[in-house]
Amino acid sequence: MLSRRAGVLTALGIGLGVWVHLGYTLWGVGVLMRQSAWLFGAAKLAGAAYLIYLGWKMLRSPPGDLAATAARPVSDLGALRTGFLTNALNPKTTVFFVSLFMQVVDPQTPLGVQLAYGAFISLAHAVWFSLVALGLSAQAVRQRLLDWRQTIDRAFGGALMGLGVWLATARAAT
Repeated sequence: MLSRRAGVLTALGIGLGVWVHLGYTLWGVGVLMRQSAWLFGAAKLAGAAYLIYLGWKMLRSPPGDLAATAARPVSDLGALRTGFLTNALNPKTTVFFVSLFMQVVDPQTPLGVQLAYGAFISLAHAVWFSLVALGLSAQAVRQRLLDWRQTIDRAFGGALMGLGVWLATARAAT
C-alpha cells in the first residue's frame, strides 16, 4: 500500500495515458490498426507483454514485513509513470478507443469536438481511479488489504499473467 497521494498521482497517470490512445486515433492510426493485422498484433503483444511483466512482479513479490512494504515511499513521478504506462499500454483501451471513435467520429467531425471527447474520457478515468485510490486508502480498508496483501498479489499476479498470455495468443475477431 502506498499513500493517498501516490494513488491519486497514479490515477492522474491513467488519465494521461488516455491521450496516447486519443493521439494515434486522431492521426488515423486507429483506422490503420483496424486494417493492418500486423500493427494491431504488435500493439496487442506490447500490451500483453506488459501485463505478463506486471503479473510476474506480483507473483515474485516477497512476503516480508508487510507494514514496512506498505510504508515504502514511491516518488510522485514513479506513481504518475506507473499509471500512465498501465493505461497507455493497455490493449483493452486500444480496442475501446478505436471502436468508440470509429462510431462517433468521422472525417467531418471538428478537431475541437474530437479533443473534447478525449478530454472527457481522460477526466473520467482520472476522477474514477482517484476515487478508488481514496476509498482504498482509508485506514480500516488499508489494514485489511495489508493483512491479505500476499494472497491478493499472488491471485492478481496470476490473473494478469493469464490475461497477458490470453491476449497474446487470442486471434482477432473477423
